[in-house]
Amino acid sequence: MKLIVKFILSAIAVVLISKLLPGVSVADYFTAFLVAVVLAVLNLFVRPLLILFTLPATILTLGLFLLVINGLIILLVDHLITGFTVSSIWTAILFSVLLTILQSIFHSVLREDKVVTE
Repeated sequence: MKLIVKFILSAIAVVLISKLLPGVSVADYFTAFLVAVVLAVLNLFVRPLLILFTLPATILTLGLFLLVINGLIILLVDHLITGFTVSSIWTAILFSVLLTILQSIFHSVLREDKVVTE
């Protein structure tokens, strides 16, 4: 249940960013949900391989190349889903940064506070 809520919150973040960021468009809410699911799957399987293959560039740039990897994954989602478009790599990188920020804000709301009793 919690996983579905996380996907819905990610879809809301995708819709919000598409409204704010020129160059990103989402056809409807179902497409945004589909973007969230496909992005999660790609981050689970493809991102580690890309990080492994580009490890020298990532080390050389002190980790900043990870932003490019995130942008490339967003562009891959753009090619896989028809109702989602991103205009350029720079827009995809900015989209990934904003999506990460919004997801961390949304997921911090879901996190349960641990109460310490003495």
